Amino acid sequence: MYSIVELEMKLENEQAKYELIKQNEAIYSIEDAKKYYKVEKAAPTFILQCEDGLIACIVSACRGKLDFDAMKKQFGYSKLKMANREKVEKQTGYKIGSVPLIGLNLPCIFDNTLLQFDYIYGGTGNELITLKIDPHDVIRLNNVINFID
Repeated sequence: MYSIVELEMKLENEQAKYELIKQNEAIYSIEDAKKYYKVEKAAPTFILQCEDGLIACIVSACRGKLDFDAMKKQFGYSKLKMANREKVEKQTGYKIGSVPLIGLNLPCIFDNTLLQFDYIYGGTGNELITLKIDPHDVIRLNNVINFID
């Protein structure tokens, strides 16, 4: 689990193209996000449970609901669902709603549609700070094991 200072140091050391954006209130929905950036560039990080444990899933907010049946078929999982809130917090140290784009140390599924943007927006672990980052850096700095087309 990274503090904001540690996250910024990691991003600097890795020469990522990024910006940290401070806001006055937490972003919990698309409506909240509209106050700060174009929501088509929003990339929430969901934590999923599969038979191998927890995995991160970074997807476009424009995608709508995750199709777990299609994802199970595409990636070969027999079990795939949203992870239990308590398990996410215990294993990652982050609360649902503030899960970061970078620094989870979990296998990750990444939505390729995000690559059309120069920057995407997502969590930092701090509810009042959003990460604006090149999507290629998100792939490079995470343990991406699969891609959603």
